[in-house]
Amino acid sequence: MRVAMIGTGYVGLVSGACFADFGHTVTCVDKDARKIEALQAGHIPIFEPGLDRLVETNVREKRLDFTTELTGPVGEADAVFIAVGTPSRRGDGHADLSYVYNSAREIAAAVSGFTVVVTKSTVPVGTGDEVERIIRETRPDADVAVVSNPEFLREGAAIRDFKHPDRIVIGTTDERARQVMTDLYRPLYLNQAPLLFTQRGTAELIKYAANAFLATKITFINELADLCEKVGGDVQEVARGIGLDNRIGAKFLHAGPGYGGSCFPKDTLALIKTAQDHEAPLRIVETVVAVNDQRKRAMARKVASALGGNVRDKTIAVLGLTFKPNTDDMRDAPSIPLVTAFNDMGAKVRAYDPAGMEQAKRDLDGLVTFCGNAYECAEGADALVIVTEWEQFRALDLHRLRSVMNRPVVVDLRNIYRADEMERAGFTYSGIGRAPAEA
Repeated sequence: MRVAMIGTGYVGLVSGACFADFGHTVTCVDKDARKIEALQAGHIPIFEPGLDRLVETNVREKRLDFTTELTGPVGEADAVFIAVGTPSRRGDGHADLSYVYNSAREIAAAVSGFTVVVTKSTVPVGTGDEVERIIRETRPDADVAVVSNPEFLREGAAIRDFKHPDRIVIGTTDERARQVMTDLYRPLYLNQAPLLFTQRGTAELIKYAANAFLATKITFINELADLCEKVGGDVQEVARGIGLDNRIGAKFLHAGPGYGGSCFPKDTLALIKTAQDHEAPLRIVETVVAVNDQRKRAMARKVASALGGNVRDKTIAVLGLTFKPNTDDMRDAPSIPLVTAFNDMGAKVRAYDPAGMEQAKRDLDGLVTFCGNAYECAEGADALVIVTEWEQFRALDLHRLRSVMNRPVVVDLRNIYRADEMERAGFTYSGIGRAPAEA
């Protein structure tokens, strides 16, 4: 089948490359000429394990190409995917749908023959209805079916998630569109990937509900971690104890400095706004957002406590800047409010991240000294703070680390080390959700 993918951001590029790998012919379209030129030259603008090889292979096999021209690819396509950004709108927190609607107008002018227009971007309930209205208004004779097909890709594991999905949600009641979408995903049938067909609005809501629920799990275990520190519990054992209950599950029960990234912050906020607009407020989700926002800066106070309550003129080494490992994504990363708080407290900050340094400079340039590796980062530090659980940080040479630090203080915001091993290495160690006596 022929596919046009509008937008070469994270979702568009991964989805386009994977569809091409299924054997479809895919053209990725983007208005950013520099990005298209880079892709045509084989340079991938995002860090995602395995994506460079996937793109290279399918470009070589002539199943995948890139262009700034929308008209030709859309006119030839069986399915056109809208995979543009939907950032939080300034001022009110609603999803900014201007890129989606502008794409719909351009698609309407270019379609030829029966075409399925698929919203892959994360959008509030009712967006598909508006996309259809725009297309009908722009091009009354267009033979299109508008479908919702939300993505559930985890950064750092996106290719596997696309090819081995838990579910594929498709929102349509149009039989022709149903057949096209079934054919597009047919290569996954051997993996028994469940296709869930539902109404368009329901599909849109499923995406937001899933992200809000996962954000709630993260925030729940983070609050329990705070309680564990007060009463002498161990949050990792609590998480294991409840996670073994298959009604709850172990995933997303890892205590830390709060969630971030390109999805959870904006999607929870957009869901809250949608619910308020329809007079059905989601109080639990509202609380989740408030607690998460407060937590990130609270982690700076935790570090200050480990240094006796004052970090002024002290040097703090931060390991990990991206919101999670195996990505260079800095959007709403917990490291940003953490570093900002350290600066406000008068500390000097050194930082290292295996993949996110260039992206981090946009938010943190002038606030930190960027270093070349973990040991350089720790040099002369009064405290080392582990913010992102990169594999490179899980087996540090503790004796070397201690030898270059000014004071042997480690605050592990991801609990990747055990207190007893850190103490044997001579560190004063603090984790998340462990009683002070154990830390």
